[in-house]
Amino acid sequence: MFVYGAICERKNLQVRKFDIPLPGWPKHLDGYRIALLADFHVQNLDTAELASHAIHLAMGEQPDVVVLAGDFVDDWFPSLPPLLGDVLAPLRLLKGKVLAVPGNHDYFTAPPDALVVICEELEISLLRNSSQILDGICWVGIDSYQAKVAKPHLAMESAQAIGAELPKIALWHEPDAVDFLPDGAALMLSGHSHGGQFVLPGGWAPKHSTMGRKYVRGFYPKARTPIFVTSGVGTTFLPSRFNCPPEVAILTLKSA
Repeated sequence: MFVYGAICERKNLQVRKFDIPLPGWPKHLDGYRIALLADFHVQNLDTAELASHAIHLAMGEQPDVVVLAGDFVDDWFPSLPPLLGDVLAPLRLLKGKVLAVPGNHDYFTAPPDALVVICEELEISLLRNSSQILDGICWVGIDSYQAKVAKPHLAMESAQAIGAELPKIALWHEPDAVDFLPDGAALMLSGHSHGGQFVLPGGWAPKHSTMGRKYVRGFYPKARTPIFVTSGVGTTFLPSRFNCPPEVAILTLKSA
C-alpha cells in the first residue's frame, strides 16, 4: 500500500467540486466560486511539479478567487525561494484575485520572509492576522496556530473595522482552530490535515496532524463556524497517500 501510494496515488491529482450552502449568505453572491489549494510542501523539483499542476488545474476552472491555505514549503533552505517563486508565478495572471495565509511548515527553520517577498511580487495577498475586502467579501486571514503567531481576535477586529456589514470568510491553516475563531464569519477554509493522507479501508487514518484531528476532510456545516477542509496537494511525514488522493477543491457558495 505504501509503495502504491508513493508511486501512484500521491500524484493522482483530482479536481473535486463541492456546493457549500451557507445560512444567510447574500443572494447576490450566490454561485461565488473559490479554488482552494493547500499543503504544497514544495521541497524539490518533484513536489514543485505537482504544485504547479495543481495551480494550472485551479486556474483552468476560472474561479472568482484562488485561496492558498498554507504550507507552501516543507521547510526553508537557500535554493527554495526561487523554486517556489516559479511555482506560484502563473498566479500573477489573476491580477490580485489570490489570497493566502501561512501554515506551520512555513515557519520551520526560518520565518516566512521569503514567502512575503514572493507574494508581494506576484500580487498575492498574504493575510497574517489581517483582513481584506475583495468582491464584496471581507476575507480574514489568521496566521499559523502551531507556530504560535495566530491572533484571531485581532484579525476579526480588523475585519469589523473595514467591513462590518460585509459577509466574512476566514482563512486559517489549521482546521481544529475553528473552535477558537471569534463569531462573525460565514465560513472558514483550511488545509493542514491532508485529509488523513494515508487512509485505510473503513476510513481509519493511522496518523493525524496536530490541530487536524477533529476536522479532517470536507465540509462541516455544524462546526462552531462552518468549515471546509481540503485534502491538500502534497504530503508530509511519509511521501505516500492511500485512499486519499491530492485535490484541487472548487467550492461554489450557495445561499441556504
